[in-house]
Amino acid sequence: MRIASLIPSATEMVHALGLGDSLVAISHDCDFPPSVRERPVVTRSYIPSDVPSGEIDRAVRELRGASRALYSLDVDALEQLSPDLILTQALCTVCAVSEEEVHVAARRLPGRPEVVNLEARSLEEVWDGIRLVATKAGVTARGEELARELSGRVAEVAARSAGRARVPIAFIEWLDPPFACGHWNPELVRMAGAADPFGRAGEPAQVIDWEQVSRSNPELIFVAACGFGVERTLEDLPALANMPRWLDVPAVRNGRVYVTDGSQYFSRPGPRLADSLEILAHAVDPELHPLAERIPAAVRLDAGAVVGGRHA
Repeated sequence: MRIASLIPSATEMVHALGLGDSLVAISHDCDFPPSVRERPVVTRSYIPSDVPSGEIDRAVRELRGASRALYSLDVDALEQLSPDLILTQALCTVCAVSEEEVHVAARRLPGRPEVVNLEARSLEEVWDGIRLVATKAGVTARGEELARELSGRVAEVAARSAGRARVPIAFIEWLDPPFACGHWNPELVRMAGAADPFGRAGEPAQVIDWEQVSRSNPELIFVAACGFGVERTLEDLPALANMPRWLDVPAVRNGRVYVTDGSQYFSRPGPRLADSLEILAHAVDPELHPLAERIPAAVRLDAGAVVGGRHA
């Protein structure tokens, strides 16, 4: 079995299923586990990555408004690699090559490889995606085992949170403009023992405004910028200080503003969403939800550092 993965979450699924040696091609965003970087890259992004998040948002809107592609697929390279199975997604046009382009490419490849579209909007659909990839790759039992293991870890966190007062939080998926959390992340918020008035489970992230966030009086602000690691997110931190009455927001007064690696965890509908839940739950209540040493805790900030464009 020769597998081409065009999205990071699918690449992680392939490796978690013990199929890393079958991976013959990856996307430009695939970076976990680190060994995948040795594989041929067959996609390219036209979205700028070295500018402030506000400029990235404007660039994406302009490209989409002009019906221009955000990504390209190197069909010639893919043809030489001759995959049997191509893993992609159609859920988010800002996240990967379009599904239509992948299907068109597959029709001209030798052997007409099967294209599997992973389009999870919830945790259960992520586990279903793992089972689907496993079945397509001929390791059905391993897929069932992995899905059970991950759903079991998630259930343990939810059980610890059950019956406790929920902590009001603001989960931010993008800083400029601010986006509330969507798809699977509102589920993680609930299971972690928190409540976010803006997140909508199973739906795309939506733009909100800082006035709304301020009025909601969150006791915790959790930033997991889509596609950004911690250091990249910290570059855009001054946008947080645009929130009205910033220093009066309970989360700010009490030093409960956190930044985490959105790219590696909360943006990817893959196996590490179980880690993501544990990171969030630990920020909500570190005593109730201890964090394994292998999982990085969210970075805790202070109000003055955010205003000054630095981090503690």
